[in-house]
Amino acid sequence: MVKAIVGANWGDEGKGKMTDMLAQDADIVIRFQGGANAGHTIVNDYGKFALHTLPSGVFSDKTVNIIGNGVALNLPILMKEIEDITSKGVPKPKLLISERCQVVMPYHIDLDAFEEERLKGKSFGSTKSGIAPFYSDKYAKTGFQVSELFMDEDELKDKIHRVAEIKNAVLIHLYHKDPIDEESIFNTLMDYKKMVEPYVCDTSAYLWQAIKDDKEILLEGQLGSLKDPDHGIYPMVTSSSTLAAFGAIGAGIPPYEIKKIITVCKAYSSAVGAGAFVSEIFGDEAEELRRRGGDGGEYGATTGRPRRMGWFDCVASKYGLRIQGTTDVAFTVLDVLGYLDEIPVCTGYEIDGRVTSDFPVTKDLYRAKPRLTVLKGWKEDIRGISRYEDLPKNCRAYIEFIEEQVGFPITMISNGPGRNDIIYRESPLKIR
Repeated sequence: MVKAIVGANWGDEGKGKMTDMLAQDADIVIRFQGGANAGHTIVNDYGKFALHTLPSGVFSDKTVNIIGNGVALNLPILMKEIEDITSKGVPKPKLLISERCQVVMPYHIDLDAFEEERLKGKSFGSTKSGIAPFYSDKYAKTGFQVSELFMDEDELKDKIHRVAEIKNAVLIHLYHKDPIDEESIFNTLMDYKKMVEPYVCDTSAYLWQAIKDDKEILLEGQLGSLKDPDHGIYPMVTSSSTLAAFGAIGAGIPPYEIKKIITVCKAYSSAVGAGAFVSEIFGDEAEELRRRGGDGGEYGATTGRPRRMGWFDCVASKYGLRIQGTTDVAFTVLDVLGYLDEIPVCTGYEIDGRVTSDFPVTKDLYRAKPRLTVLKGWKEDIRGISRYEDLPKNCRAYIEFIEEQVGFPITMISNGPGRNDIIYRESPLKIR
């Protein structure tokens, strides 16, 4: 069976933990989009890790990990991650990389930084990982596919020359920077060829056979619904689709094979980067939640930036769950809220005097004000609880209220950072 694990909101929902947990029963885990611009934090028996490119199944020695064709592949970062996890006692992962995957070039990272510098106060809050320039090149057909690293060298040098002509026009005349050195780019690609050679294969054909052999397959998404370039808070979005539906494209499998879509939702809201965030809170209230949140605080796994904090947003989450095609909701970091006497929940947006529970387009989102419903807190530490019935009454009421508001079944509840800090729940809610 093929399952997808994706995010409902702005990213940072706890997908890494859920993938790490479910990978114990999976034969294959696939990263199908995104790059090293975001990370998944994982806590398990080996320690605490922040993965940026490696699939989260690398901690299971029986799991084959695949980097699909939809990924922005930063090879030096990938190699460093492999070195990092193996130096901490993790067995060397079984890794395959799609021959159709494209590589992030050093000039992508430079162009990303130059554009943020040029935009100044109107920047997109990029992590400067080269993601937007990478995907721009991919769709402009000026990127370098892994398979092209193995082409005739003269043909590769000819392509490098054609790409350099375009890049140098931008570098020199828009950003007033030095031009690309073509020989340096060729040498970089040859270094990348050596790095990728042990792993590269036709992963789509491999997955087709795995599906026929009834293997357990997990598609691992990066970021969340609201960062999708089509359905998110455009233009403050990422540059590849964050939706489960894209998993079929980014992995190279038939769409009808995705049978279960597990969408991860935090019990409160957090976000890194710019963009509309209706339920955002500020000051001491935000700092307290940030300090207590996540595992060791709410800070970006890639940048270390403090995450913006907010209360659970039913409007955004209901939309994010719907656009993912959710079959199951995994509700994470619930244990964090145990310090609160009362817990506000955003149940509607007021826009120009009208209240709506439908998520609007970005131009209207900036005018939205949160309508809050306040629920009673449970004032207990719920870590270690393994049965839903043993959770405090007010904690169960919080879960059930949110489930009713979003309209999708909450079947997994995370009450701690560890792999086994999970409660399974039989939801009475059926998806219509």
